[in-house]
Amino acid sequence: MCGITGWVDFQRDLRIEKEIILNMTETLAKRGPDDTNTWFDQHAAFGHKRLVVVDPKGGKQPMTRQKNGYSYTVVYNGELYNTEDIRKELLKKGYTFQGHSDTEVLLNAYIEWKERCVELFNGIFAFAIWDEQREQLFLARDRLGVKPLFYRHDDDGFLFGSEIKAILAHPNVKAEVDYEGLAEVFGLGPSRTPGHGVFCGIKELRPAHALTFSREGVRVWRYWNVQSDVHRDSLAETVEKLRFLLTDAVTRQLVSDVPVCTFLSGGIDSSSITAIAATVFAEEGKGQLHTYSIDYEGNDQYFKANDFQPNADAPFIDLISETFQTVHHRCVISQEDLFDHLREAVIVRDVPGMADVDSSLLWFCKQIRKDFVVSLSGECADEIFGGYPWFHRPDDLARNGFPWMRSTEARIDLLKKDWRKKLRLDEYVQTRFYETIAEVPRLEGESAEEAKRRELFYLNMIWFMTTLLDRKDRMSMGASLEVRVPFADHRLVEYVWNIPWEMKMYGNREKGILRKALEEILPEEVLYRKKSPYPKTHHPLYTKLVKNWLKELLNDRSSVLYEFFDTKKLEELVETEGKSFHVPWFGQLMTGPQLLAYLGQVHVWFQHYGITIKE
Repeated sequence: MCGITGWVDFQRDLRIEKEIILNMTETLAKRGPDDTNTWFDQHAAFGHKRLVVVDPKGGKQPMTRQKNGYSYTVVYNGELYNTEDIRKELLKKGYTFQGHSDTEVLLNAYIEWKERCVELFNGIFAFAIWDEQREQLFLARDRLGVKPLFYRHDDDGFLFGSEIKAILAHPNVKAEVDYEGLAEVFGLGPSRTPGHGVFCGIKELRPAHALTFSREGVRVWRYWNVQSDVHRDSLAETVEKLRFLLTDAVTRQLVSDVPVCTFLSGGIDSSSITAIAATVFAEEGKGQLHTYSIDYEGNDQYFKANDFQPNADAPFIDLISETFQTVHHRCVISQEDLFDHLREAVIVRDVPGMADVDSSLLWFCKQIRKDFVVSLSGECADEIFGGYPWFHRPDDLARNGFPWMRSTEARIDLLKKDWRKKLRLDEYVQTRFYETIAEVPRLEGESAEEAKRRELFYLNMIWFMTTLLDRKDRMSMGASLEVRVPFADHRLVEYVWNIPWEMKMYGNREKGILRKALEEILPEEVLYRKKSPYPKTHHPLYTKLVKNWLKELLNDRSSVLYEFFDTKKLEELVETEGKSFHVPWFGQLMTGPQLLAYLGQVHVWFQHYGITIKE
């Protein structure tokens, strides 16, 4: 994986602006610690930070190739999983290759097929290509949004970067946030409206979208979406197809010139990836697969079972490791490390995030990175198969709102009255909800209930899944670790989209059809384990650390928290350790100390970036 950034300006000679591009590039150092390079043309400049995974010598970037006297230059972050398929097509058309990197295949694919090339790619990617012949910049992002890409277009031309911090490093870009950006943080955070960059003037290139910038201006379009159709396969055919698609996705994503491991939580998602990967390793003589899990110091003593997390992960992790003969590494994070990483997690993300759900992952990725460069993870299965509780609650199906966020009224209640009027969070959140509903691919003749359920799956794919993919990218790349997500293979997502609810719920179990497809792969104890979310700490020491931090902030009248929040309610929140906020701030996990930590992250965000509010 890598970090990419660039600047296109038709009004100035960028060959004399090298220091600016170097500064923008350096902000992405953690995304690519192995190599740094820049490229300059009169009106275009690129910067690249490289994490070497495939073809160390032949994959250097920015990469330039020529055809018919014109140059084409690319900076690219990602991995293509059908590299050899595309290479074969290009060889037939007379293209030659200097190495075996996917970067060279991607660039030649653009030269041959221009903007249509993205429709051919199976992978995770965000890239920029300068087309000398057209004097045009082309940007594209993968279908599900595994790899990030942001941009800004104004009088200083066009800026882009893998992360917001690269754009903010340009001397003419101010760290400003307007009311809409504040509504994102206080009304929707840690999720974000698709396409919104929170900071003034900064936008996200949405997943499955492409963009061109030329002298004629900016054009953005969507090149992919799920398509609604009648599912015609029988149960047996569906099971066989799912097993093939998942096995093929995992197998393709094991391709690497550096060691690969897997995340393992003992749930069916990470266990299935681990099982398939271990089998491939054995068949190809690659030795034992290494697996990694995270736990919290003291959780054996303080773990509290509940409806969302009915049992601890350890016994199931041990069973999978023993069954598939993996070399397992159990990483145990202390409460102090968990707390200490809260600040860094904000800076890695560029916005307030998921509190210790972020900080624990950042620390965990650092442990894995000591021995591995690439890991596979189980994200996206719950969103596409319907694993979350809100897929199964009738009231969530009936209500018009984001099912993972029932906290809008409580969020508003925390704000000072003047900020309630300025931000109008209830209206803002509802507007964003209905914007997304308007995009849902409909199926003619579908029942009202099925149509509503399709909306729920679309909301999860466009909002909740991208929030978790954002988290996984920033925390892993913050540790210089590449994480791949086989369940985000677009072929799998397209197929599962149209499987009817009754079949998805085979055996009257959440993700029942996935469990059925894995019957010949996983042991029964794991196969029929109730879904358990990402683990979180139950240790009172962590709560104490966060509470004391918030108390310190409340003693600092210059803290931005005093600008936005009602003082008495903030003090009550701290004294009750977050319990006065009676619903989760977000999802299932952000309650109590996680809410306090989120507010602390808001303070860090304003302070670190020197944010000013644009009225």
